[in-house]
Amino acid sequence: MSNVFELGFLGRTRELRLDRLPVMGRIPEWLTGTLVRNGPGTFDAGAERYRHWFDGLSMLHKFSFSGGQVSYANKFLDTQSYRTAMQRGRITYSEFATDPCRSLFSRIQSVFSPTVSDNAKVSIAKVAEKYMALAETPIQVEFDLETLRTAGVFTYEDEPLTGQMTTVHPVYDPEENNTYNLVTRYHAVSHYRLYRVGADGGRTMVGQVPSTKPAYMHSFGMTKRYAIFTEFPLRVQPMALLLWLRPYIENFTWEPKRGTPFYVLDRHTGELVGRWDADPFFAFHHVNAWEEGDDIVLDIDAYEDNQIIDAFFLDRLASATSALPFGHLRRYRIPLKGPRKGTKNGRIQYETLSDECAELARFDTERYLMDGDYRYVYASSINKTNPNGFYNQIVKIDVKLGKAWTWYCAGHYPGEPVFVGKPGRTRDDDGVLLSVVLDANEGTSYLLVLDAGSLAEIGRAPVPHAILFGYHGEFFGGAGV
Repeated sequence: MSNVFELGFLGRTRELRLDRLPVMGRIPEWLTGTLVRNGPGTFDAGAERYRHWFDGLSMLHKFSFSGGQVSYANKFLDTQSYRTAMQRGRITYSEFATDPCRSLFSRIQSVFSPTVSDNAKVSIAKVAEKYMALAETPIQVEFDLETLRTAGVFTYEDEPLTGQMTTVHPVYDPEENNTYNLVTRYHAVSHYRLYRVGADGGRTMVGQVPSTKPAYMHSFGMTKRYAIFTEFPLRVQPMALLLWLRPYIENFTWEPKRGTPFYVLDRHTGELVGRWDADPFFAFHHVNAWEEGDDIVLDIDAYEDNQIIDAFFLDRLASATSALPFGHLRRYRIPLKGPRKGTKNGRIQYETLSDECAELARFDTERYLMDGDYRYVYASSINKTNPNGFYNQIVKIDVKLGKAWTWYCAGHYPGEPVFVGKPGRTRDDDGVLLSVVLDANEGTSYLLVLDAGSLAEIGRAPVPHAILFGYHGEFFGGAGV
């Protein structure tokens, strides 16, 4: 994997602005808008290196579509974290699994004057009519869609910003024109807090759930009435994070005996409806959730334990024999009114929807967010016959029938597949998938356009450099080239 590692995790991606990329095949004429993807632009700060895939300095990549053509631009997110790292030639802010090199005295001083990273490197969303780069730290960074320049910051809570983390996957309710997100506030007794953000940017804390030893949560579930907080048994003593003497994730411990509670909060009244327990598991991403009679049904990309986090340390990924743990799409059913079929020893059970590896899952959210009628999920995956290395295929899963189809090309490493539906579509999978692919054979990347129905390649637009492995993107219709 050495070549793939060097292309996907080493070096620094240069900033470019190209009015037109070459197109192989074709780009559908109806595809009009802009895909913005977030992720690391470098893992280096002078002679120092970040330790984990989740640590790199944020870079935005923009692919704009109009009239069958594609333009491209990329830019480092202009943050205090990025500027000081470049100016000083060293790591200056604590990230997910990397802390700056500090003396004992400096570490003690940081307890009394803590700083919070604004390196919003993980995902993209439109919140309160503004385009945001998002991170798990509380500072979300607004950017201009045309220039990719930083335009401001947004926080769910006011000062102090230390002692709070958020998820990078807010959920937008189009019927209300409100966005919801989960904020964990660390204290002697910590709280999971649900916030609602209106179109005007106004913030309201809807409700909260206390926890003496809170969990690491990267996302949450939401139906038309409820929010679901899945408390994985990767837990932390709050004081450890308030002192921040170790990198963020190293303060958490895996405690499987605790199981995995689901807390259900009424997102209209703020009332805690109840707690339901499941056997221990871990996940980054909730996929979709909805109400079905007196039950909540929840689809989630799940792992048996938290080893996937350790697998993303760069020294492990550098090994030619490294293999990522497989995550699988699971379906949980939460019975809101008493016991139901599917519970065992007081714990709710799950159904595995496919034996294919699935991560960074997407679906047609425009039509099926919080709707159980949805049928297809698209995700990054690992080819079973070539499992070493990194995510190397795209999978399409029929969640109703359990069937799966894959796109795989040896030596090519596709990122998150973003679904864009064709206007006026009547078929569930009538649209395209957009994925940034690293071609290890050529040492460059390209934007791949797949038919979402057949997974056949429609076209690709090569970029003249390698784009480091990133995380999440979002498509905004109507922006054009």
